[in-house]
Formats: sequence, C-alpha cells, structure tokens
Amino acid sequence: MHKEFLMGNEAIALGALAAGVRLVAGYPGTPSTEVLETVAKNRLPETYVEWSINEKTAMEVGAGAAYGGARVLVTMKQVGLNVAADPLMCLEYIGVKGGMVVLVADDPGPISSQTEQDTRHFSRFAKLPCFDPSTVQEAYEMVQEAFEYSEKYGTPVFFRSTTRVSHGYASIEVKDREEYRQVVPEGFVKDTKRWVIFPRLSYQAHINIEARNEKLSKVFSSYERNFIIPADAQVSSDSVLCRRGVATGGFSFTYVNEAMAELGQLRELKVSTPHPFPEDLAVEFLQGLDEVLCVEELDPVLERELTYICGKHHLPVKILGKLTHDVKNSGENTRDSVMENLASFMGRAVPQQGALTAEELSDMPELPVRPPVLCAGCPHRASFYAVKQAMKGRKTIFCGDIGCYTMGNAMPLDMVDTCLCMGAGLGIAQGVNHMEPDTSCFAFVGDSTFFAAAIPSVINAVYNQAEMTLIVLDNSTTAMTGHQPHPGTGRTMMGDVVSKVSIEGILRGIGLEFVETVNPLDLQASIAAVKKAAGMPGVKAIIFKYPCIAIEKPEGCMAVDSSKCINCRKCIRELGCPALIIRDNQVVIDETLCTGCGLCSQVCPVQAIGGASHE
Repeated sequence: MHKEFLMGNEAIALGALAAGVRLVAGYPGTPSTEVLETVAKNRLPETYVEWSINEKTAMEVGAGAAYGGARVLVTMKQVGLNVAADPLMCLEYIGVKGGMVVLVADDPGPISSQTEQDTRHFSRFAKLPCFDPSTVQEAYEMVQEAFEYSEKYGTPVFFRSTTRVSHGYASIEVKDREEYRQVVPEGFVKDTKRWVIFPRLSYQAHINIEARNEKLSKVFSSYERNFIIPADAQVSSDSVLCRRGVATGGFSFTYVNEAMAELGQLRELKVSTPHPFPEDLAVEFLQGLDEVLCVEELDPVLERELTYICGKHHLPVKILGKLTHDVKNSGENTRDSVMENLASFMGRAVPQQGALTAEELSDMPELPVRPPVLCAGCPHRASFYAVKQAMKGRKTIFCGDIGCYTMGNAMPLDMVDTCLCMGAGLGIAQGVNHMEPDTSCFAFVGDSTFFAAAIPSVINAVYNQAEMTLIVLDNSTTAMTGHQPHPGTGRTMMGDVVSKVSIEGILRGIGLEFVETVNPLDLQASIAAVKKAAGMPGVKAIIFKYPCIAIEKPEGCMAVDSSKCINCRKCIRELGCPALIIRDNQVVIDETLCTGCGLCSQVCPVQAIGGASHE
C-alpha cells in the first residue's frame, strides 16, 4: 500500500483496476469523465478501454464482456443513464457472470447538466443494488467491494457518486500494482436458457430478483459501511436531544459530521447502500428515538424508506427532511446549509463561521456575474452568426442541442430556441415543421453528438419527408467534456489510429442529396451555403468544419486600427466575443484572449480590424 493525492474519480478508477477490471466502456459526461480517462492512463496490458458511441452501446459492450466472466466497469453521468436504461433493465433479468459495476455520477445543483436526477431512485426502479460512497477513500475501497457483491449475486450494481465525491481530492491509501486482484475470465459459455431473454424466463427471474433483494437487505444491515454512530455524552445527558437522531449518506455524511463536531453528536445512521435498504439496521437505529432528521442529496430516498419502516414496525418516530421542508428539496447540500439544518433541528444557534462578523459579511460586495460564453475564436460563434445573417427576415426556429454550442443561446447571438437532450433538436425541428410548414426549421448538433444520438433522427426526417436543415458543428472533438475522441477523430481511447468515420458519407448514405462542408470562418461562403440549403426542399445538411481552438490555435491575433474605427461597436453588438472589449470608450481586442480567427474583421463595416500589424 502507498499514499496518493487523488481526485474521487481517479480513486474510483484505481479501485476498479485493483479489483481486476478487464473492460471499461462509457460515454463522456461531467462529472463522470475522469474515471475512464484514469483507467486508460493506468491500465494493465489486459485491460480494454473505450469511449463508446453512447451509453446504451457502452452498457451492451459491458454486458458482453460480463457474460464471459470479465469484470466490467461502465461509466456515465446521470442523464446518460436514461440512454442506457433499455439494455440495463433487461440485463437485470439476465444477470451477469463477471462483476459489473455501473458508475453513475450524479450532478446535484445541477452544475453541468440538464437535470437534477437521483440514481438511488433508478436503483430501486431497476431493482439493482446501489453503493453510495461518502469520501474519496471510501469510494476507492467501496468500488472493489461492489465488484465482489456483483459477482457473488450475479447482478449489475450501481456505484453512485455525486460531484463532491467525484471531483473532491484527498490523500488516500491505495494498493501497489502487485496487490491488484487477478481475475481471469472463464469465457462465454453457450446456454440459451441463461443468455436469451424470453417472457417465461423473465417471470422466474423476477421472482429470483425479489428474493435476492430481500436477502441483500439483511446482508447490507451487516455491511461495514452501513453503521450507527451513538450520541456523545453531552447529547446523551440532554433529555430532549438524546431522543433525536440524524440519518445520512453519500457526501452529506461528511457535512453532517463537520456540523456535529461543533453542535454535538446525535445518534447517527450512515447508509451506504440505499437499495436494498438495510432495514434491520434502520430499526435498531430508530429504537428509542422521537425524531430523525434526514440529510441527503438529492431526493428524500432515506426519508421515505425510514417513514415506511416506522409504519411497518409501528415505531412512533417522526421522520423529518425534504418532504417536511426541514431540508431544502433541490440543489446541492453545503456545509453551511447542513449546519443550519442541524442547528435548527437541535434548537441551537448556528456557530459563527470564520473570522468575519455577520455585519462584515453583509457589507461584502456580491461576486460578479460571469455567464458562460463561447470561447474567443470558437468556430461555433461563426457558424451561428452565418445562419443568423442568412435567415434574417424569415420565420425560423433554431433547435439546439447539448454541448458547447448550447451557449449559442446567449445574447447577442440568441440562436438556440430549444434545447432538450442530446440529439433531440432534430426531432423537435421535424415536429415544428409538420405543424407549421411555413417555418424554416434548423437543427444544430455537434460532431460527437451526431454519432451518439442524431443519426436515427436524420433517417426519420428523410423517411417521413420532413422539411428541415441540419447544421453539424464539427470541431473535431468532444469539446465540452474535455476533448475526448469520437468516431470522426480517427483515434480511439486505446491510442489506436483508425479510419475516420465520415459525417458527410453517413448523411449521403442515408439519402440526403444536399450536403455541403464549409469553413465557418469564411463568413460569406457560410452565409451563401445556408441560403442555398434553406431554399431547397426536403432534408438538407451543412457541415461547418473547423477545429476547436483548444486543440488547434491560429497564429497571432487581431487588432483594431483606431484611425479607421468609427466606434459603431457592431463587432461587439453582434458577435459577443469575449476578446472584444471597451477600453477608454474605444473598441479594442484583448490580446490574451484573441485567437486570430478573423470573424470580427469580416463583420467590421469599415475594415478597421486586421492582423496585429495594425498596432
């Protein structure tokens, strides 16, 4: 064993490697992405890693390996679980031979997601065991235990982290490589009664699943990471507080213990396996209590379980939490919010935080608002601007998608009218078109998302004779989640150089007759292409192709010639590039941000913007 300073996701990855994982598949999504990347960086020769085309495919690839007895890790964020649900719900009935851990990183807040979703609900819905770590060290150790439980009970299991576990750092004890478990897969053994899903077999499988989960509820009551912490002497001597307790799990456990270090230790229940719920342990915890406060993220999962158990076992305990509005029912918990919740529950004043007084804190100015924007030089800005200029004066809807280009909704571009989930913009554009034929319908999608979620919708549009223009924003990477490769980049996560999958080739193969690839930084050519496409019937596509500035930066930057500039500020008003700023009441270009893309020079009505030679 040795110590390493690790991010939670890195710890989970190293824990999986220590457990003998042989295949890791996933789709990038914050806050889960670093798990697979860390495995790829530290993998053993026998470990296979891939960024799959989407979460559904990752789940199916993982299932194939687990059928053969290999230990498998599948990674995604909470909204990715929606995509993976189809194979996962069926896989629960089939089961696995090798241990299979499904890492789902929840995003309370949400910080970088469309939704707040709580995977603990999904574990109950899918009837799958769920492990919920509370610290980086526990995440490292618990993922190894999750593989053991998965293999022992022949089922996939959830490993649910949240942002503060996934992206928190700690110095933890990890195994040396020679201590890693060696798991040699038996290989796939043909058995149609096991691996081919039929209604009659599923009926019996359902019976077995329910019986297994009842057994696991008792097993988890003895699991070392579910436990009761007794009240301290100070609280025990208080006749009121000694009859109050707190139930928690996940990262909220850390906040609760920090708060109780100052307020006093109540009797505490820590739940690391929210499903199947450790009922026997919960009954032991509830004995002799009058009230329990549940502190958890995101939803009242523990609260509902404890309320049910109180009713089932006729325990006169009042369960408080999100349902009773004693804890906020959305967003992340924080140390301060949990301190306030517990102080109120215990009838104590909130301890003074830090060196500043309340009056000093109230006098501090608020932090400036920093809305997310497209980077200076981002080719998506040029693409959006070209479409906007081409469609001026026409009734048009611009259906957006998930990615960097979602920020095209910000002023002054204002080019994202809808955004639902990955690939949905294509379907929404078709629905609007069928109801409003006089509306020009545009759908934007990125290159990675095109492969992950858009292809079926393009086929649907062609088949059902929709009228729409597809705009593929191809910046040669999966930019928003950290520049992961995809089928169009020509390389894999294993480092292999492979043939690039052509987006244009796919579109032509589907049946599109008009597909044009344009450099979006050539403004006039881009506008002309959009006008041409918009004037044609059927499904048309324009691929705006230019690499993300994070992977290929142009040389030099632009500058404003003050002798020519008329200070009309059109460049600022229409582009919203962060490199264009006002200084001493004049438009100037911030050299630390400018990438030299040249879009502003094409927008300037008096040609006052050019290369750095204007200095």
